[in-house]
Order: sequence, then structure tokens, then C-alpha cells
Amino acid sequence: MADYKKILSQIACSLVDSPDQVEVLLVEEEGNNVTLELSVASEDMGKVIGKHGRIAKAIRTVMKAVANADGKRIFVDIK
Repeated sequence: MADYKKILSQIACSLVDSPDQVEVLLVEEEGNNVTLELSVASEDMGKVIGKHGRIAKAIRTVMKAVANADGKRIFVDIK
């Protein structure tokens, strides 16, 4: 099983200017569903979301592909 928190953290750290302020919390793991919460510095929020949410959508797509390999569903909340 992949370490979802670590993967999401690495993706987010590569996008932001303040990687030390990136936090990933495992909010809920129920059955095959996993919910992660990503927090970044307020000045880096635009870099994680992107224009019209394109970067956020890409992050969620990558995470879903990783989770799908394990037979799980993943949800990423950006706070």
C-alpha cells in the first residue's frame, strides 16, 4: 500500500515556495475510502490551486490513480 500522505506532501512541496509549511493530514480512513487534507501557506494557495483549479484537479487525478492501484478511493481537500 502506498503512503498517500508522503506522496501528496512531495507533490505539494514541489509546487510551493514555502515547503516547510506544507501539512498533510489523514482525516478519515473508512473501508476503501481515504480522505486527506492539504494545508499550505496562504501565499502559496494560488500555486496549489492554479488557474481555474487546474493544478488542484491534476493533484487529485494523480492521487486517485495511486489509490486506484490499491483498490481505494481517495479524496483530497485543500484548506
